[in-house]
Amino acid sequence: MAKAVYIAEKPSVAQEFAKALKLNFKRKDGFLECDEAIITWCVGHLVTMSYPESYDPSLKRWNLSTLPFIPKEFKYEVIPSVKKQFETVKAILTRDDVDTIYVCTDSGREGEYIYRLVEQMAGITDKDRRRVWIDSQTEEEILRGIREAKDLSAYDALSDSAYLRAKEDYLMGINFSRLLTLKYGDSISNLLGNKYTVVSVGRVMTCVLGMVVRREREIRQFVKTPFYRVLSTVAVDDHSFDGEWRAVEGSRYFESPKLYKENGFKKREDAEDLIAYLGSDSQCKILSIEKKKEKKNPPLLFNLAELQNECSKRFKISPDETLKIAQTLYESKLITYPRTNARVLSTAVAKVIGKNLAGLNKYPAAKEFLQEISAAATHKSIAKSRYVNDKQIEDHYAIIPTGEGFSNLDSMNPTAKGVYDLIVKRFLSIFYPPAVFQKVAITTGIKEEQFFSSFKVLAEEGYLKVVGVPSQKSDDAEEDAEADKEFFEWVQSLKKGAVLPVKELTIKEGETSPPKRYNSGSMILAMENAGQLIEDEELRSQIKGSGIGTSATRAEILKKLFNINYLSLNKKTQIITPTLLGEMIFDVVDNSITALLNPELTASWEKGLTMVADGTITADEYMTKLDRFIVNKTTGVKGLNNKYVLKSCYDQVADVYQKR
Repeated sequence: MAKAVYIAEKPSVAQEFAKALKLNFKRKDGFLECDEAIITWCVGHLVTMSYPESYDPSLKRWNLSTLPFIPKEFKYEVIPSVKKQFETVKAILTRDDVDTIYVCTDSGREGEYIYRLVEQMAGITDKDRRRVWIDSQTEEEILRGIREAKDLSAYDALSDSAYLRAKEDYLMGINFSRLLTLKYGDSISNLLGNKYTVVSVGRVMTCVLGMVVRREREIRQFVKTPFYRVLSTVAVDDHSFDGEWRAVEGSRYFESPKLYKENGFKKREDAEDLIAYLGSDSQCKILSIEKKKEKKNPPLLFNLAELQNECSKRFKISPDETLKIAQTLYESKLITYPRTNARVLSTAVAKVIGKNLAGLNKYPAAKEFLQEISAAATHKSIAKSRYVNDKQIEDHYAIIPTGEGFSNLDSMNPTAKGVYDLIVKRFLSIFYPPAVFQKVAITTGIKEEQFFSSFKVLAEEGYLKVVGVPSQKSDDAEEDAEADKEFFEWVQSLKKGAVLPVKELTIKEGETSPPKRYNSGSMILAMENAGQLIEDEELRSQIKGSGIGTSATRAEILKKLFNINYLSLNKKTQIITPTLLGEMIFDVVDNSITALLNPELTASWEKGLTMVADGTITADEYMTKLDRFIVNKTTGVKGLNNKYVLKSCYDQVADVYQKR
């Protein structure tokens, strides 16, 4: 009797497939089997690319004369620590009674690569191979994935992209790490007092290192500049409000060189002169009063980068920890596939979203919101909203709760429960109306000078009822002050032309701020947006194109940079800073292969891989470009004689670290 094989990535996933298939499986060594089917697993990677010495033993010794190393045919080998499981999988896949292979590794580029390497090493050529592509590990989704499984060849372009990504990382890592170590390793060791320094370089990690070091140096070189703002305090009865002076057209200081910006002076004495001119005991006149409503829509759903950023801020956990928690929630059937770039749902999912909502009735924290969603029936029109867009989905839609798996939630730690709650609340919020703020902007005048005040009050909670009202952290007059309702009603009662007493005019000293250091969450966002740290939600959603790395790899890249001591992570604050070694490596790359530090270039490589995956360019075209890049850069570095620059770089930064 012919059998079907289901090959998963992990034993735990294999177990879920066994439950879904409802067959009489018996546990064996490295697989499950019954009369009709076999389920086995890869335990992550079973096969890897061979080191250069596998091509030629002489290549084990690092030597400039053997670089660049670009094999015509790449070699692969079974990872020794998992050889037993590989042999088990190979024996199963090549059995005569096996006619169909269902590929059930993670639905993405990396999962595709894991299986294809196994198939390649096992020599599978004559079986019917089908790809199971699922968005969650619920029984219903697993059965759908098996039922709708496509021929594996439909994913050949994705496989090409996966192989190329590995070849690119391998070639850049092998060639550039050896090249720069041989060229500069001794110099770094002498400067840092180390026995031997290996310069570790990578397509993505070196670019990330560059972003952090550049930011640190901007902060280090930043010179704070003081500026002086003039504020008015208007007091009537029991109420008062502040106004900020600005040198708008008509002001005697309009476009004056004495200004730092239109709302502040470079020197305190000029601010004092303005107050003296206006008079300390004066009156102001309301020149204008504008009232308007402002709507704030629920944010888009979580993709992995957004979730990692939010968890970094809320729970002070690293992107790697967030991914581990999300993966656990996924494998526990609680959420959909986490390694996604999309922040929207597909049309198909939108049609059956009622199932997810109904399932959440078993989650106590969601009950009140579910009743309101049901009463308003907003889920029925979600397909027409901005939260559903098939064009914005590559492999998987946004991360949402499945409405299942609650028995698994009970045994999880508080942080994992908090991450799940975050995902649930973000999901429920899209079925709520916008939050509505009432805003009042007042312009008052003293002589020809104008002062500006603005206030807002939350008029309708909308989706903020689900996710909570954000706290007001800034008391800056440039920000809208959050007003209480009684005060706001009083402000609204004021009339244009009214003359009000000015209690006092004061000077508020400020100073320019240096750029912010990256934290683990903002770093992930900066990687997603090709080096641009865009904290504004709406602006981020407009960014097009590929970022640095992928949702599946970014956390691991950061973790590696911490492990090799190029970057340092403050676990309490999640702030990222470079180490002295990291700064030295930056200077090495900056003076040899500067392009590796360029976020836009690194993103362009990632975009190229995406173009291979969607069939826009061929694998051969990509490989030709890659080979040329490696040859040109290697040849260029071989001809350099610039070790002396490292001493200069070291002298500039070493003192900073010695003082810490």
